[in-house]
Amino acid sequence: MIIPKLALRNLLGAGLRTWLNVVVLSFSFVAIIWTQGLYRGMSDQIEQATVEADYGGGQYWHKGYDPYDPLSIQDAHGVVPPELQTLVAKNEATSILIRQGTIYPNGRIRLILLKGNDPHQNILSIPSHLLHSEDGLIPALIGSRMAMNTGLKAGDQVTVQWRDAHGTFDARDAQIVEIMKTNVQDIDNGQMWIPLDLLQKMSAMPDEATLVVLGKNVTPPQNVTGWTFRNLEYLLQDIRALVRQKTLGASILYFVLLLLAMLAIFDTQILSIFRRRKEIGTLMALGMTRTKIIELFTVEGATHALLAALVAALYGIPLLTYSAAKGLALPASTDSYGIAIGQKLFPTYGAGLVIGTTLLVLVVTTFVSFLPTRKIAKLKPTDALRGKLS
Repeated sequence: MIIPKLALRNLLGAGLRTWLNVVVLSFSFVAIIWTQGLYRGMSDQIEQATVEADYGGGQYWHKGYDPYDPLSIQDAHGVVPPELQTLVAKNEATSILIRQGTIYPNGRIRLILLKGNDPHQNILSIPSHLLHSEDGLIPALIGSRMAMNTGLKAGDQVTVQWRDAHGTFDARDAQIVEIMKTNVQDIDNGQMWIPLDLLQKMSAMPDEATLVVLGKNVTPPQNVTGWTFRNLEYLLQDIRALVRQKTLGASILYFVLLLLAMLAIFDTQILSIFRRRKEIGTLMALGMTRTKIIELFTVEGATHALLAALVAALYGIPLLTYSAAKGLALPASTDSYGIAIGQKLFPTYGAGLVIGTTLLVLVVTTFVSFLPTRKIAKLKPTDALRGKLS
């Protein structure tokens, strides 16, 4: 225990130089944890919103359906197989039929996707229960982005044109029953939701669907002919790839901060060895081995990280706790970026993140502290007592 005690005494005796290094290193602690927590919170927030509004517990796609190929939608429909019909009947899944259509808001033309959904479903957070018909009009539900782009409001009527399974074009008036506020653009931009049975009738596709969304914790049936199951791992891969890319970009920031802190500690160690030449010689003359002296200086450097962790905790814990509770306000236009984030972003900080960051900084600091001390291994006690390093 003599080495740690002596190292701590030497650091505290160095005064301002020690605390400057500690404060700079504490900034690295807080910056790394805050940045990583910010992107982890973004990932959690996007995934939760998307799962609740669109993905559920996974989806069965018709074999012809490709969400990235608009041309596939025309033929991407089929009768829901019995295995999935059973789940729909037990309210453990919901069917969605997707058709291409055109609307004419305020004398303009706009291509849209007509999506049919069961008004009685509770698998997704879409307020489909509002889809009830009035005056023979098609009840329609659109998102806030769609409403802003088309100028439509709740209660407005708009002409909808579509083509049925036989290639025949038809048109009717739809009434906007509600403007839903959602963070998920996949169910908003360029889309209009109407009752599933009505869209099936309009399209001459009885009991057909494009995809079936399972509820959470529902075991997916195996080998459903003509349908492909997509689990959440598959559906969320684009979102997770985006977050990984953003996290990697942010890593450059805290790498620079960590590098500056390590440079300060490295210079401090070199200066300390240079100024304490006679002390090193005295310790050697008193019988302390070179290994122990190297250990002493290395522990002194590593102790910077321990003190920095304590200092970071003093102002970091209140700061990070406040940001996690209150969230980070985002600009008003953020919800148009294509990712499911609301007006606030809530960081997520886990024990693994805090412990991992502390260990990372401690290991790097210890290594940087060790590098300048290697010169002590070749130092002669007589030279050290005379103030020489070689």
